[in-house]
Amino acid sequence: LRAWPEGGPEVLWTVEVGEGYAAAAIVGDHVYFNDYNKPANEWLVRCLTLADGKEVWRFKEERRIRPNHAITRTVPAVDGKFVFSIDPKAILHCLDAETGEELWRKNLVQEYNAKIPPWYNGQNPLLEQDRIIIATGGDALLLALDKAGNEIWRTPNAENEPLTHASPRPATLGGEKQYLYTTLTGVMGISAEDGALLWRGPFKLNVAVAPSPLGVDDQLVFLTSGYDAGTAMFRVTKGGDGFQAEKVFEKTSNEWNSEVHTPILYKDHLFAVGRKRRGLFTCLNKDGEMVWTSDGKASFGLGSFLFADGMFFILEGKTGMLRLIEASTTEYKELANAQVLSGHDVWGPMALSRGKLVLRDLTKMVCIKVGK
Repeated sequence: LRAWPEGGPEVLWTVEVGEGYAAAAIVGDHVYFNDYNKPANEWLVRCLTLADGKEVWRFKEERRIRPNHAITRTVPAVDGKFVFSIDPKAILHCLDAETGEELWRKNLVQEYNAKIPPWYNGQNPLLEQDRIIIATGGDALLLALDKAGNEIWRTPNAENEPLTHASPRPATLGGEKQYLYTTLTGVMGISAEDGALLWRGPFKLNVAVAPSPLGVDDQLVFLTSGYDAGTAMFRVTKGGDGFQAEKVFEKTSNEWNSEVHTPILYKDHLFAVGRKRRGLFTCLNKDGEMVWTSDGKASFGLGSFLFADGMFFILEGKTGMLRLIEASTTEYKELANAQVLSGHDVWGPMALSRGKLVLRDLTKMVCIKVGK
């Protein structure tokens, strides 16, 4: 819908959730998400029906996890048969999608000498047809597993770089399928075939990296982060000596950066909440120049954003106001707004399926009707 009824979109269901930012994955008729039951000290993975929010199953495990800027912050990867979830203390769980029964697990701290990042794990697993890709830190940069938990390959971590919050992303550069990943020293490309490190783009990042690297085309890779780190674009080319990465441009954090969420590419432009003055939704061209911002119209804090049907859904991170914006490469144009959640720290990503939008704040998850 390009306009909403008076009073906002219809709320289809609401459920209470534990303190955090862990958002939903929607597959078929079900909604899957990570959660925490603070009174019982239980870490959870929950499955609800998309239609009415009724709980189908919950996996629970007694885990004492103290709030550290909330508790949960990641999204499970689901293919309809399996649910892959990394818990706050860096254990990868594989569950049966129909029953919630745990099939296997990998403790990244014990098995790969990983160190739990500040504010707990923030990485989302990357699920493909025949494998799952995760970062571990410690003994490996990236790890490819089959769906039974068997290791396909690992990328050696020669520099002993710690696990951060960014997630691996697929890309094809120079005609070769690879996975993009970011550590505190920059961005890299890792071969999908055998896990070999193909190239590095050095860039100084600070404290933690939340946004994932973004493949812009068959050569360009966009990198951004908070904590005064700024932004950079790298050109990756393949020659006789393998891959080379060259920095195309760099922006300081005073010029532009995205602190939490990964930018979205649309019509050769990049869209994200960013800039040193926190909270402005921004359109950048491929040269890193600002085309427009939401300055004077709306400020989104660290809120999330989602693209669909030529529009952006954007949450105000401090208030829970949801705004619907035209996906324009020339101007900021608002189509509708509604107060669907309450602040504060409404940072969790959104999920959309068949006209139903699932979103959350610190204590509740709601499903609203945004399609016909």
